[in-house]
Amino acid sequence: MSERTFVIIKPDAVRRGLVGAILSRYETKGLAIVALEQRVIGPELADAHYAEHIEQPWYPSLRDFITAGPLVALILEGDSAIEVVRLVNGATDGRKAAPGSVRGDFSLSNQANVVHASDSPGSAAREIALWFPAFA
Repeated sequence: MSERTFVIIKPDAVRRGLVGAILSRYETKGLAIVALEQRVIGPELADAHYAEHIEQPWYPSLRDFITAGPLVALILEGDSAIEVVRLVNGATDGRKAAPGSVRGDFSLSNQANVVHASDSPGSAAREIALWFPAFA
């Protein structure tokens, strides 16, 4: 079943020059890039994107991190895209992610973990509408 999902290549990955390597993993897996944009976001978009986390004590550092520099936002499409992207990305905590996954190969952190991906069809729809309204 073809579906779309939303991904952020986070500022730490952009700063380290990993965008091409990460995109290659998705494309090699067979996913198509539907939309892609490099941008710097402000606190308002960060708050809207991470709305469910705003009240958490660790959220201010996450907001500072995600707004600290350029990131790449994209929509990927393919068979079971949400599940496939999450498997390609690996566990959220890069220290626990399997070797061969994006986080397993490129991250040693739970926050600076190089990528974000939608975790469900509902979150994919919400995030795509927020970041790429023309594709909603």
